[in-house]
Amino acid sequence: MTQKTTTALMFQNGDAEEAMTFYMSLFDDSKVVFAERFAAGEPGEGTIKMAAFTLAGQEYLCMDSSVRHEFTFTPSISLFVTCDSEDELTRLYGALLEGGVALMPLDSYGFSKRFGWVQDRFGVSWQLNLP
Repeated sequence: MTQKTTTALMFQNGDAEEAMTFYMSLFDDSKVVFAERFAAGEPGEGTIKMAAFTLAGQEYLCMDSSVRHEFTFTPSISLFVTCDSEDELTRLYGALLEGGVALMPLDSYGFSKRFGWVQDRFGVSWQLNLP
């Protein structure tokens, strides 16, 4: 079955490839599906025009924008990860927090055993949950 909707992440500082590689290092069953780069002479030359990658089997898109926009990522939309263990939750939270910002520190908030919300160094927001 083809995935009908896909999260697309647009980066403005040529960070798409670094972010994609970092995210894939955190999750099993992750790979680059395809990566198309801006050609020589195009704005953004050599950066990611469009790439598809998987994290734990779920497909995502990413791209670098050569056009500066007045907007970026917002925590209002985040990637929600259901963790299988305390170790996984702690590992992911620590890795994503490096260079980022804690929006909700790891704790028990009453709706799960343990939960944390972090905006990573690329500005992408992640909710990490241990049910």
